Amino acid sequence: MSESIETLFEQLFDKNNSTAYAALQALQKESERSDKVYPYMDKLGDMLDSDNSYIRTRGLTLIAYNSKWDKDYKVDEIIDKYLKHICDIKPITARQCIKLLPIIAKNKSELKNDIVTALKKANISGYADSMRQLVYKDIQKAIAEIG
Repeated sequence: MSESIETLFEQLFDKNNSTAYAALQALQKESERSDKVYPYMDKLGDMLDSDNSYIRTRGLTLIAYNSKWDKDYKVDEIIDKYLKHICDIKPITARQCIKLLPIIAKNKSELKNDIVTALKKANISGYADSMRQLVYKDIQKAIAEIG
């Protein structure tokens, strides 16, 4: 990896979405093979509170991909905050959150019931009709995947 994790992490917040997305992809790839991004879990958790939906989505993604390294129960500490994004104000962010939940459920089996319950209770009535169907299908697919 040519750039440091710290540099890539800073780039997650870049105003240029191409730069930020490239950093996300690099960090996601690194997270799949090592725990080098895991020390940033607290900062990733903070990203879930961002006003910027892109930043929230990046945080959701990297938390999910680092859940397999979670020896300190960081995911357990923020799971309620994470699950709120099933009904994120931005349906695109909600859909990403839902699609990532099976990864967390696989890596953190003790959270499986909380995740499935949150998916089943999700109130998606606030979304436009066109999006509501997509989000509903994502939820059904995630529940099926989690088992």
